[in-house]
Amino acid sequence: MPRDNQSMLTAEKVRRHRIREVLATAAIWISAVLVVAILIWILADIALQGLSHVSLAFLTEEVEDAGRSGGIGPIILSTFLILAVTLSIAIPLSLATAIALTERIGQDTWFSRTVRRCLDILAGVPSIVFGLFGNAFFAITLGLGYSILSGGLTLTCMVLPILIRTSEQAIASVPAEYRYAATALGLGRAATLFRVVLPAAVPSLMAGVVLSIGRALAETAALIFTSGYVVRTPESLLDSGRSLSVHIYDMAMNVPGGSSRAYATACVLVGLLLAINLITALLLGMAGLRRRTGLGATA
Repeated sequence: MPRDNQSMLTAEKVRRHRIREVLATAAIWISAVLVVAILIWILADIALQGLSHVSLAFLTEEVEDAGRSGGIGPIILSTFLILAVTLSIAIPLSLATAIALTERIGQDTWFSRTVRRCLDILAGVPSIVFGLFGNAFFAITLGLGYSILSGGLTLTCMVLPILIRTSEQAIASVPAEYRYAATALGLGRAATLFRVVLPAAVPSLMAGVVLSIGRALAETAALIFTSGYVVRTPESLLDSGRSLSVHIYDMAMNVPGGSSRAYATACVLVGLLLAINLITALLLGMAGLRRRTGLGATA
């Protein structure tokens, strides 16, 4: 083939490659802008319609007139109690399971693959199914009734697949060189795990916790069947309590004239989610800075 033809073919290939790169870059930017625009649209709509109703009295007072007046103080307390029950059980169980799958049993064994397949199936189960299960098992079989404890245990079952899988990936992503270096320094398996592997996996572990908090706070269907609708201040974990998401649903669907209060409650819920994400990011940033500073000082 003449050299001129080869040069033309090469130039054509380069041109097509550049066009594909430009199109791919444009598609990525358009997708990113669309995602940000949708988020801004949702936040702006909630803020415009509900932020004017949010006040200190709204956050602290009792619910009155089926939610048309008063505040959401008991609902915020119930939400935090449900979340506390969920995380206090889910985090230790998920971390222990992830450690077992990665450090003890092995990632490529038949048992590990079976557990992962079951977790993936559980992660795709609709929340209403978890609600029916929680009502049948926790509320009726165990006799817990409609209570914060029943709701928290049900949410634990829901977030465990997410937490276990993210924790497993976080631990597995720690470079093997870290383990080799710890072994060379004479550390045992337990010391290596708790002093080297887990600290290195903390950012990814916290990401899984934040995702789980987001799903737990936004859950509605499962809590309707387990924690109930009661709006009074709970005195114990065995009392019924309404979460923020359930309150939004009830005000928007069942209470005439309650849409403004539903938007105000949605502002509080979104604010909590944003605050949790921001605090987590700040803590991780401070921990990373402290670790780098410490390493630099040591060097």
